[in-house]
Amino acid sequence: MDHVVVVDLGFGDAGKGTVVDHLCSANPVEAVVRFNGGAQAAHNVVTTDGRHHTFAQFGSGTFTPGVRTHLSRFMLVDPLALAAEADHLRAVGVGDALDRLTVDRDALLTTPYHRAANHARETARGAARHGSCGMGIGETASYALAHDDAPRVGDCRSPARLRRRLAALRDWYRDTLPSGARVPDVDACVDAFAAFGARVEIVGGGHLRRLLRAGTVVFEGAQGVLLDEWHGFHPYTTWSTTTFANAETLLAEAGGSATRLGVLRAYATRHGPGPFVTEDPALTADLPDPHNAAGRWQGAFRVGHLDAVALRYALDVVGGVDGLAVTHLDVAGARPDLRICEAYEIGGEIGGERIRCLETGPPDLDRQAALTRLLRTARPVYAPLGRAAETIEDALRTPVVLRSHGPTSADKTAGNGTLRRRAPATT
Repeated sequence: MDHVVVVDLGFGDAGKGTVVDHLCSANPVEAVVRFNGGAQAAHNVVTTDGRHHTFAQFGSGTFTPGVRTHLSRFMLVDPLALAAEADHLRAVGVGDALDRLTVDRDALLTTPYHRAANHARETARGAARHGSCGMGIGETASYALAHDDAPRVGDCRSPARLRRRLAALRDWYRDTLPSGARVPDVDACVDAFAAFGARVEIVGGGHLRRLLRAGTVVFEGAQGVLLDEWHGFHPYTTWSTTTFANAETLLAEAGGSATRLGVLRAYATRHGPGPFVTEDPALTADLPDPHNAAGRWQGAFRVGHLDAVALRYALDVVGGVDGLAVTHLDVAGARPDLRICEAYEIGGEIGGERIRCLETGPPDLDRQAALTRLLRTARPVYAPLGRAAETIEDALRTPVVLRSHGPTSADKTAGNGTLRRRAPATT
């Protein structure tokens, strides 16, 4: 198998974790590289013997012995959440996850101060909440944009520098946090993060080149293209580049190339607020997800029919994929009432303007906000979903190369198409 980059084409929750787990258990894989997001990711994997883990920072191939995780410099690393995740992996029989972990020294650190500020800011929005996982990801990214001395993983090996940077971070947020907010003092954070720095292997940028030479690498994305910081439906987005861009930057630097695998469900879902043209309250009631309940910060888990217009937009944003992995085909097979949205009707009475594609372009938040407003007025034009995988291939003009009929690796089968290596990435 060639190196593979796995990206969710929707709003997240499409099944990236189960796809990555299958790729790692069915093929010899050296490592999983995480290339965006942070501890807010929730990639659910169920093993054939019934164990379950929600992967946040560790790669979703960790159940397979020997598969390593590398957190690239594009990750936002939360040492406290990582320790808790390692504890759960140990409880489900994976005791060496930390031993198989490497972390780029330039990756940003997410701290309790970021998380507390995230909670305060989202609470202040009241009914106008954007939707958040409550993990401090946006605060980590925005602070780093404004401050050259934002704390990074490499600082965990230098307690004096780490203390200075954490103190500056605390002072910056002093007016943001409500009075009485409970966050650890700087010394407690230094102790915890220094322990993390002593426990994990912190590496430089050349480490990825060595991984690529050692064997097959799977790059695991987080969230989904429709939530991308620049191409999602603003302001209901994540502070993260959710496309293939970060992975391809890393590949170009390391002299490698990879195939592009886009993941989607056979029906649409969205966690939290924001436009969702094909949302159907009846499907939300009928199709609960055991691993995606409503969250205090994220909001409700919403379900709707497959949206080919939104998926075409995602494919245009990323410049296409080499193949699709379609999950939850078992659900589609049991629900003949599921449909596919082939077009939107925009504005006016029924019979108004009908569109099959949404406009893409260079980063422009004003354009994305206008697109959000447009979607608020859109009405779906439906057709029967029928044989889901075949319908998706026709609607998106892209081969389905992996079909998933259940949560475990054993529930996966090859599709009609074959993943083929793309040309080498270039800077």
